[in-house]
Amino acid sequence: MKRDVLNQLIEALTILPGVGKKTAQRMALYLLDKNKDGAMHLATTLKDGLEKIKRCDVCRNLTSEDICNICSNSARDSSLLCVVEHPADVLAIEATGGFKGKYFVLLGKLSPMDGISAEDLGIPRLLEIISSASVQEIILATSSTIEGDATAHYIKEHLDGIKISRISYGVPIGGELEFVDNNTIARAILSRVEM
Repeated sequence: MKRDVLNQLIEALTILPGVGKKTAQRMALYLLDKNKDGAMHLATTLKDGLEKIKRCDVCRNLTSEDICNICSNSARDSSLLCVVEHPADVLAIEATGGFKGKYFVLLGKLSPMDGISAEDLGIPRLLEIISSASVQEIILATSSTIEGDATAHYIKEHLDGIKISRISYGVPIGGELEFVDNNTIARAILSRVEM
């Protein structure tokens, strides 16, 4: 029996994170009934993105060019390199407007149990970039998990003669201690700074 196209659209929308069947139904009906122009723009842009977006040859972030806007921007501080796990991390840091250096995207974190090695994360390429460029400080912005910490430690162990820092973890601005988990409080105390 041939599947109805509406049901195929609803099912296709459920691949998005956090989108269940009911939300997918609402999205599909909205696009079909209320915003066909928006739906066509979404479809065209998604197709275009899938065909043109790739990894930057330098930092491995997502881009439609061989070298992304950040790597090719001469106004960025080449002496400062922030190592992150995912392209979403670059977007989050860039949204703050506070970081003016460059990035390297690992595309994951070390996990021997899952078969993810330093080579899979491009760490040899990262070390090559650091040794051949004018990098003076590495900021390790990996997640605060066992694997993220192991990844940061692994990178640190393979670097000599360069300043290495780790992003701080702690209580969010405006957060109340009573609502923060114990691990975050412990990390915040360990990462305290002098006033």
